Amino acid sequence: MKDYTDIIYSPVITEKSTYATQNGVYTFKVAGWASKIQIKKAVEAAFNVKVVKVNTLNTKSKKKRVGKYTGKTKTYKKAIVTLASGQSIEF
Repeated sequence: MKDYTDIIYSPVITEKSTYATQNGVYTFKVAGWASKIQIKKAVEAAFNVKVVKVNTLNTKSKKKRVGKYTGKTKTYKKAIVTLASGQSIEF
């Protein structure tokens, strides 16, 4: 396995993901090539917690506009990680 810093890029901080942390569910931006098993091992190594389940999805780009200029947001892979009961991650 590569170093966990090569797999986990950053946490996704949104209103929905913040509410999910109360139930032990955390969301991370991860490398596009990473599998669920690699993500599980990286989260366990980085935060010293027990991971129960990992769900992944590839986000699609969205059209954005600033004045007369149009563009697209970047695509990335997102991992939704469920921890064992009683465990949490501090950011």
